[in-house]
Amino acid sequence: MPGTPKVLAFFLPQFHRIPENDEWWGEGFTEWTNVRKAKPLYRGHYQPRVPADARHYDLLDPAVHDWQAALAREHGVYGFCYYHYWFSGRRLLERPLELLLNRGKPDLPFCLAWANEPWTRAWDGGEQQVLMPQSYGEEADWRLHFEHLLRAFRDPRYIRVDGKPMFLIYRSASIGVCAPMLELWRALARQAGLGGLHVVGMLTGFDRDPRPQIFDAFAEFEPMYTIRHGLPYWVRKREKWLKRLATLIWRVAGRTSRPLNSHDYASLWRLIAARELPPRTYPGAFVDWDNSPRRGLERSLILRNFDARAFESGVRAQVRKARAAGAEFLFVNAWNEWAEGAYLEPDEARGRFFLEAVRAALEEQDLVARGATNDGCTTG
Repeated sequence: MPGTPKVLAFFLPQFHRIPENDEWWGEGFTEWTNVRKAKPLYRGHYQPRVPADARHYDLLDPAVHDWQAALAREHGVYGFCYYHYWFSGRRLLERPLELLLNRGKPDLPFCLAWANEPWTRAWDGGEQQVLMPQSYGEEADWRLHFEHLLRAFRDPRYIRVDGKPMFLIYRSASIGVCAPMLELWRALARQAGLGGLHVVGMLTGFDRDPRPQIFDAFAEFEPMYTIRHGLPYWVRKREKWLKRLATLIWRVAGRTSRPLNSHDYASLWRLIAARELPPRTYPGAFVDWDNSPRRGLERSLILRNFDARAFESGVRAQVRKARAAGAEFLFVNAWNEWAEGAYLEPDEARGRFFLEAVRAALEEQDLVARGATNDGCTTG
């Protein structure tokens, strides 16, 4: 029988200062800058989000890594999937991973996801006000990129599938040269004694890659994948009408009682939980979503009607689905996306609720798995 899936949480490294952010956003900018300045934009809006014990950490502090790893292990989170930023040989936000590699601890499994978006003024992956464009070059550029990744791939903590390092790509459809690039990377990985690569295309709110054959697997990035690709027609029409109505009221009255652009939290979870898992796909889960600290009321997406029971039942459903399909991993969005409201880390209002719900869902399936194993045993 398939085992309980391993929970991997996407991990944002933008909780330390870098010269580029000082230049682009102002002296001392980190992800906490937007989180701290957030304000409620309508009645009942849960902002600002404050980490438990006011832990506005710096990811260049080794003690923070140790605390995060201990918290993850305690609640059944198998490892982190760190976002990796590469712009034609220039790296950004790489120092937390370098600290992890240099220290050799904490002893928590990890992998990398290439966030191959242009770096923009809006910090949303859009094409306006591009601060650092994204381009993919030719073979020399691909070799340089792989050489940079190789140190992480060789780390004993790096997550492997069939012995091959797992590497995720966020927007693969935008990489016109993705097929020859991956062919080269796999060959270089074999030459390095790694057996190849396990390359995972992320299923996001962007267009799906029309070349599924070049990937070993896919990972659902929720809730964006469902919002873009999984909403029934009538739901899309309803949400568009509600957005127009809320925007009209806000512009006429100068205030609003609800977010302008939103989706119902529990409804999204029901759609995700009910959807069948395609072959070669790792299911996804999400904590919450509110990116108004980054984008304000007009341009943000905020999930309305948070429902704790919907999260608990949704995570249980995804864990069951993964186990039934033999999917080794379940990807959660996210460990620490504080400015998007998507974080497993404890906050002042909800404490460790999300972490405890994940642990309970995994423990439930562990019991089921042990029961199935025992039922299949014979004694002499």
